[in-house]
Amino acid sequence: MTPGISNPDLHSSPGPIHDPIAAGPSKVPEVTVYFWIAKALTTALGESVSDYLVHAMSPVLAVVIGFVAFGAALIIQFRVPRYRAWTYWLAVAMVGIFGTMAADVLHVGFGVPYAGSAALFVLVLGAVFWGWHRSESTLSIHSITTPRRELFYWAAVVSTFAMGTAVGDLAASSGGLGYFSSGVGFAGLILVPAVGYRWFGLNSVLAFWAAYVLTRPLGASFADWFGKPARVGGLAIGSGLVSVVLAVLIAGLVAYLAKTKIDTTEGPPRRS
Repeated sequence: MTPGISNPDLHSSPGPIHDPIAAGPSKVPEVTVYFWIAKALTTALGESVSDYLVHAMSPVLAVVIGFVAFGAALIIQFRVPRYRAWTYWLAVAMVGIFGTMAADVLHVGFGVPYAGSAALFVLVLGAVFWGWHRSESTLSIHSITTPRRELFYWAAVVSTFAMGTAVGDLAASSGGLGYFSSGVGFAGLILVPAVGYRWFGLNSVLAFWAAYVLTRPLGASFADWFGKPARVGGLAIGSGLVSVVLAVLIAGLVAYLAKTKIDTTEGPPRRS
């Protein structure tokens, strides 16, 4: 999605002396164009599946199921010794579903306005980044080589999904832009960190996380546009069918990544 941030050197500062970055194999993929495509698709999937579940069953039951699936996926991810495409992207997809539900529960269940929930999750993400950098002296995703760093990483990922959900809903609903216009707007915004990093020397860590946050409302806006009823500005395809299509696309992409290892440092050399 944002090739300008492909394969960046994301180290803002060296790791602590007692815990070097090379302490173990990486638990996350290399940042390539495939990463951004998969990330955008999983964010859209999180939105569509969440919408489908909360309307197909009791919202409380849907949240419980989302939480259980989220926890199980993370347990699997933490148990593997290094990055594996299937386990990593399964975890991201489950985070997308549960993160969407977490933001929606605040608004629908507790009546918190989108502006309030967006501000709350901005503070939560800031606290996670502060604790991560204070503990590890880096926010680089290339440094996810220890269990503690992986905990910080996934805390940041959950926070970005929840914050992005609230921001996307704020723009589309409270801001009156509608789903399609919001999606186009966020597509334009996501180019800002790419251009800033590529041509204006924007800090690579800041560029990465800015783009990472923006993929959430980008994917969610287009998922809503496809799935929501026409009376609210959607194409009325239905969140269930949108979820199935997205799941198939993600499975195909992840299968390709798992086979080629094109998004790892240990992949086979490319043929000329």
